[in-house]
Amino acid sequence: MARRLQDKLAAFFFEYDTPRMVLVRNKKVGIVFRLIQLVVFIYVVGWVFVYEKGYQTSGGLISSVSVKLKGLAVTELQSKLQVWDQADYVFPAQGDNSFVVMTNFIMTPQQAQNYCAENPEGGTCKNNSGCTPGKAKRKAQGIRTGKCVAFNSTVQTCEIFGWCPVEVDDNIPRNNLVEEVNASYMKTCLYDKKLHPLCPLFNLSYIVQESGQDFSRLAVKGGVVGITIDWDCDLDWHIRHCKPIYEFHGLYGEKKLSEGFNFRFARHYVENGTNRRHLFKVFGIRFDILVDGKARKFDIIPTMTTIGSGIGIFGVATVLCDLLLLHILPKRHYYKQKKFKYAEDMGPKAGEHDPAATSSTLGLQENMRTS
Repeated sequence: MARRLQDKLAAFFFEYDTPRMVLVRNKKVGIVFRLIQLVVFIYVVGWVFVYEKGYQTSGGLISSVSVKLKGLAVTELQSKLQVWDQADYVFPAQGDNSFVVMTNFIMTPQQAQNYCAENPEGGTCKNNSGCTPGKAKRKAQGIRTGKCVAFNSTVQTCEIFGWCPVEVDDNIPRNNLVEEVNASYMKTCLYDKKLHPLCPLFNLSYIVQESGQDFSRLAVKGGVVGITIDWDCDLDWHIRHCKPIYEFHGLYGEKKLSEGFNFRFARHYVENGTNRRHLFKVFGIRFDILVDGKARKFDIIPTMTTIGSGIGIFGVATVLCDLLLLHILPKRHYYKQKKFKYAEDMGPKAGEHDPAATSSTLGLQENMRTS
């Protein structure tokens, strides 16, 4: 028992098994084998190492974006000129990751808390029975008093108590926005993806155009545009090669239940002891700034992992060629006999010699004589 255990331990520590290798001279199998190896080599070197940067480790991005808008706009309301600067048409005043540039507006001046006819958008009426006192519908602009009054010469609506006169936004005025600016590079450069891809100053019309939308329509109705800043930095090179790439996207489709983008704000003032306000319905383009990116640098661990996995993929060539050699080619049975050596677990009887060992010894002696 001890002797057997000693033999097993000796065999475990001091013996080495290797697969049986068969050299097959077959043009078809040889060509297939080398083609598969070539494809695997191109994949590992070209795709994994060069394109996917398998020898590098990568990290995420933490960013902060600040935006400043400049420029003037001129409007003419009731034959009165008015100049608008960035304090008037940008919301919020200091743009961060999202801001709105006003491109159109509807003004309802000198509103005061009073009684007046509500907008027909909230509903029409024919008599007082259609106006419930104290009720306010979803689109109502005040609290109903219970009276049905004339809104204009043809339409009657319920009387309300609220900010009067009510806003009428049926006819959206045309905009008067400057769409082109002449500039010199660096100080007043304008971004162009081909001529000036790194300039951080943008023309609004160019951004909308690059997002695939119609600037004339967006300037009137408003809309939402996404600005993507993509950083892809290879830190194995100098930091000056780390440059941003700007992309622009429209963030809603053409068919939408509520077209455009708008909101309201008011400017309050007191006149003769009465609190009044100017109400503005603002149409604008909201810009959402999205920052994405990653940084990569050489690391020995992913490099060795990629090399190891690449070497393992080369085994696919052997598997496919064995499948072709042993199961598809006409001489598959002949190749099976050459590749596999079948042995049964039956040793020689007492006093008999192992014929395989004898033939192996004779073959070895014959080779020695020949040499």
